[in-house]
Amino acid sequence: MTATNTGRFTKPVSIAPLVTFRITFGLLMFVSLLRFWWRGWVTDVYVLPKFHFAYQGFEWVQPLGHTGMHALFFTVLAAALFIAAGFLYRWAAVVFFLGFTYIELIDVTTYLNHYYFISLVAFIMIWLPANRRYSVDVWLKPEKERTQLPAWCIQVLIFQISVVYVFAGLAKINSDWLLEAQPMRTWLPAKTHLPLVGRFMYEPWTAYLFSWFGAVYDLFIVFFLLNKRTRPYAYAVVLVFHIATAIFFPGIGMFPYVMMTASLLFFSADFHERLLGYLPGYSPKKRTGDKVYNYSGQQIFLAAFGIYVILQVIIPLRFLLYPGHLFWHEEGYRFSWRVMLMEKAGTAYFTVKDQAHREVYTVNNAEFLTPLQEKMMSTQPDLILKYAHYLASEYGKRGVNHPEVYGEIYVALNGQRSRLFVDTLVNLAAQPLGWGHYQWVLPYKNSTNQQ
Repeated sequence: MTATNTGRFTKPVSIAPLVTFRITFGLLMFVSLLRFWWRGWVTDVYVLPKFHFAYQGFEWVQPLGHTGMHALFFTVLAAALFIAAGFLYRWAAVVFFLGFTYIELIDVTTYLNHYYFISLVAFIMIWLPANRRYSVDVWLKPEKERTQLPAWCIQVLIFQISVVYVFAGLAKINSDWLLEAQPMRTWLPAKTHLPLVGRFMYEPWTAYLFSWFGAVYDLFIVFFLLNKRTRPYAYAVVLVFHIATAIFFPGIGMFPYVMMTASLLFFSADFHERLLGYLPGYSPKKRTGDKVYNYSGQQIFLAAFGIYVILQVIIPLRFLLYPGHLFWHEEGYRFSWRVMLMEKAGTAYFTVKDQAHREVYTVNNAEFLTPLQEKMMSTQPDLILKYAHYLASEYGKRGVNHPEVYGEIYVALNGQRSRLFVDTLVNLAAQPLGWGHYQWVLPYKNSTNQQ
């Protein structure tokens, strides 16, 4: 990296955008977690289930029981408030990242792209001096105040936001999304109850409008936000897009609000100074005598930043290592910013047999899984395999000799008719867990018969 290029990352810039982000991020996380707890989801999702679908390599991450899970949630809630206030900031950022990520690693069936995004941002925030202005830490120790920091501290967050948008846009360049307007053609008819626009939800052109606008938006919004002249108009589109997303698809949770506030980072420092000026006790930046936050060993941080950038580009592309239809096999699907790209529903029947096939048991999935877990498991091969291994273990405890597990699973994808998903003759309990290609998943065959 040349000195000129390094200078672009290390030149001092205003800390104001990072302060705005710290406050909004902390408050949004507090509201999001409080909402989760208020609705009773801590108990429903992490306490009541008998079995949890662990991430490969993270089987050691287990729920902490009723008291432990609620204590963990309240700890992370407090950490989010501490981040917003800039109080014991570094510790709060570490606690929030570890606690939030631990919660999300407990069960794969709760995976959402914005949870992954929040974990990444929380990790980044650990290393940024976001508490060096307008914070409780500065109020307690005024000598800590800084008005400027290296440019890369802002750029790394802008990069992370850009990754989400650009990869989400690239993922939409597929025939189902652009040519068939799926899954919008499946989802939108359920929105006819909405005032004013509801009567258009059955129209095919509406699904195509949503699909094409979504693809264009994700692909190009970053470039318009980076351009000073188009930025205000682009942000207006950001607001319209995400507010509409929240209205039409409320199940997406806090993601629209996270992206609306995060996209403010593209605005100038002067904009953020004016924004922060509305807060009580905030004093405008000084034009002279700016205090710059200096990292010791900054080259190490820049090298780590470079590695992080490479990983964030490579991880979403790992699906290229797998054969077969991505939406069908879902190998390399998670952590690749594929937001609301498919409608996939399945029905799964399992039988357990002893080694001699003299005893045959029909599995009642409701005995082992919650409705959410069963819904998510029935369409995702790695979860099907984890469940099969779990069933083998459970039936082995019940006295079945060397249990074998077979599945008869039917899956419908993006308006196509339901079809057999896995080889019914394969003992799933004997198949290895890992990151290899699942040979026992039947090949995807497209059909012109739309439901």
